Amino acid sequence: MQAIVENLKGIEHGFKHIIEAGDMLLSDKSIKHLDTALTLFEDQSYQARMLAVYLLGELSAHVPEALAILENKVAADGNWRVQEMLAKAFDAYCQKTGYEASLPKIKKWLSSSNPNVKRAIIEGLRIWTGRPYFKENPEAAVSLISRHRSDESEYLRKSVGNALRDIQKKFPAIVQSEISAWDTADKKAMYTKKLVEK
Repeated sequence: MQAIVENLKGIEHGFKHIIEAGDMLLSDKSIKHLDTALTLFEDQSYQARMLAVYLLGELSAHVPEALAILENKVAADGNWRVQEMLAKAFDAYCQKTGYEASLPKIKKWLSSSNPNVKRAIIEGLRIWTGRPYFKENPEAAVSLISRHRSDESEYLRKSVGNALRDIQKKFPAIVQSEISAWDTADKKAMYTKKLVEK
């Protein structure tokens, strides 16, 4: 495992190499994958922690502890690359569980006090209306995302604006109906609205 980590440390950008290394570890049935992920997450290098998050995402649909670690421990990591992998990990959970069946977890994470947890949902499911269930229910996607238009976190509001702008390309009437009802006196909401209309 150490050789895999050292190899990853030499690559600064992208996800492909992380996914390939993760799939190699997951194919090795002689190791305990959750324990491996926890060990990797303690590493100082963000690449090893990204690998840990990928493993946790792949395990999350069948190992409840993995999903809890993503929500409570990974979301506290200060590295933006690790947070990008968290978004991908939650989407992996939804893919394996089914997007409609994942709605309770989606709503739970969106009610978190940690903006990184909420952002993992909004960013991870982009483009929302390209995903099963939300493809047929774009209003549900717009409603879930829009609730965070005035969040204190600008980092999260950027994701909200970008996600709604994505959806607007195919469903302009639904998005316009939503944002036209926003309070124009709310500076945070207006910031998000401008991103949608950009």
